Amino acid sequence: QVQLVESGGGLVQAGGSLRLSCAVSGLHFGSHAMGWFRQAPGMEREFVGAISWTGDNTYYTDSVQGRFTISRDDAQNTASLEMDSLKPEDTAVYYCAATLGVPIGGYYSPNEYDAWGQGTQVTVSS
Repeated sequence: QVQLVESGGGLVQAGGSLRLSCAVSGLHFGSHAMGWFRQAPGMEREFVGAISWTGDNTYYTDSVQGRFTISRDDAQNTASLEMDSLKPEDTAVYYCAATLGVPIGGYYSPNEYDAWGQGTQVTVSS
């Protein structure tokens, strides 16, 4: 049974930091690229960033570039999203997702991911 479990969400003031973790089980973690997405109320789920299955490449949406950092620990089967300089517009439910190898349609499309976590709430107050 494939499971992705996010943790680390919470309430933080603007300018603060949070670190989200995604614990993965039930699949060969080292063969999967990991993506992070977020969804604010009334909005579509949007791409935040991704890390390739090798860990050599990371990708970020423009609005988080330079503030967020994605990493992976294959020994622990975990992916992390370090979020710094948080802004109120970063408020959303954050999801991690896994896709085998290199997604043909690109890392940015949620349709390329076949396993998802349940999400963790991040709230940034102004």
